[in-house]
Amino acid sequence: MSDAVVQRVTKMVAPLVADMKLDLYDIEYRGGVLRITIDTPPGSPGGVTLDEIALLTRMIGRDFDHDDPMPGHYTLEVTSPGLERTLRLPTHYQREIGKIVNIRLRDVASGDRRVQGTLIAATETDAVVRLDDAELTERTIAYSQIDRAKTVFIWGPAPKPGKAPAKNAAKKAAKPATPVATTKPAGPSDEMDTDAVAQEPQSTPTSRDSKLKETQEAS
Repeated sequence: MSDAVVQRVTKMVAPLVADMKLDLYDIEYRGGVLRITIDTPPGSPGGVTLDEIALLTRMIGRDFDHDDPMPGHYTLEVTSPGLERTLRLPTHYQREIGKIVNIRLRDVASGDRRVQGTLIAATETDAVVRLDDAELTERTIAYSQIDRAKTVFIWGPAPKPGKAPAKNAAKKAAKPATPVATTKPAGPSDEMDTDAVAQEPQSTPTSRDSKLKETQEAS
């Protein structure tokens, strides 16, 4: 997706998200899917609810019907980042300071390709991670060196500083619920049936299928 399309989508979606007192976390377009990720503001006691995702999906679909920023045929998904969230942008790292992160590096000539520790700082160009070793080594990693990164959710009490989590510690992330989709009719979106059905949307003559991907992941 070109920068121009991202800017058009952001310009249309950001005000809707802000009106619901939520944050626009990310916008991605891959494999014909336009994925819009929303989140609660940092420090909020809870995460995004399924009702909020459903409402925002209808609002975005309505506005896209009047002025579609995306060319061609695509699927629209609105979701929340979940317990273990992908870190792609500097803003993602900056809002997750204090969390445990797992980073996979690219083009590593020697040494460990994976880095895990506590994210203690983040700028526009790099992140600083305090490793789980006895020395509490602090490592600065440029974003250009990162192939993939995400936060790590560990069930149970956090490990003591300088002590790596036990290998057999219970660790799991909430799995998303089975995607629930709605088929968007050719008429105006405000007439769309809001009762979601657990089935794949049928092919329609419209240039865009609206698909609601609702997750039960807590932020």
